[in-house]
Amino acid sequence: MRIQPVPGIPALKVDDTLVNGDLHIGVEAHLGKKGVHLTSRTDKMFDAVMEATGTDIDRILMIGDIKDSVPGSTRQEYREIPVFCDRLLDSFSEVGIVRGNHDTNIEEFVPGAVRIYPASGTRIEDVGFIHGHTWPSPDTMSCRALVMGHEHPTALFKDGVGAHMSEPCWVRGRFNEVPDERYEKLPEDFIVVPAFNRLLGGSPVNVVGSELLGPLMNSELLDLENAHLYTLDGIDLGRRADLMVKTNRYKKWNDSENRPRHVSL
Repeated sequence: MRIQPVPGIPALKVDDTLVNGDLHIGVEAHLGKKGVHLTSRTDKMFDAVMEATGTDIDRILMIGDIKDSVPGSTRQEYREIPVFCDRLLDSFSEVGIVRGNHDTNIEEFVPGAVRIYPASGTRIEDVGFIHGHTWPSPDTMSCRALVMGHEHPTALFKDGVGAHMSEPCWVRGRFNEVPDERYEKLPEDFIVVPAFNRLLGGSPVNVVGSELLGPLMNSELLDLENAHLYTLDGIDLGRRADLMVKTNRYKKWNDSENRPRHVSL
């Protein structure tokens, strides 16, 4: 299958399917409670979906965290998620969601025509898709390539005077050829998709001593040292091992609820 990132937009084209993840619709309400008041950008995300779609896409698959609140829900989510999904159903022959850790009750928000896949993943021919907060199923892991979200990956840069900046990035690498009691077969390649909601600045994947998110990203199954980081416009930044940064700015986290939110305004 053809797997192609969309230039400038954190989405993949997998044959006739557009794949994105980590929309976190309702994040503005969450930020409002912390004193950061922003207008909703859900319409802008829909526009970005349509821009990425072009003329060769017929289906869309969102790989988790469609909603933002966990636990609970906000009025913004109840108001905006159904409308967002209705607009997608008007534009695509099929709309699917792989359940993320923020999507425990996503059925309450989406029209019945939206297909909900389990957190353990789904597949399109020889490509598997998961959110990334839990272990994939053996069937999903038997695919040639695995696509996941959850990490909100960014690349951190530090200059000579200690100033920091980060950019959303793709992470693309290979699985290690190691035995594992969970799986008889492992994929060859993996891709980590940047967060689709640009309000989520993400967290860097190249900080020395900081854990990544999800069991798979913290396992020995992935060759993260030799994985390459790519900017949204396709620039290959190089091997992750060559891009590691030492800094005390980012503390370790073990799950998305403890992870600090870095908001891009």
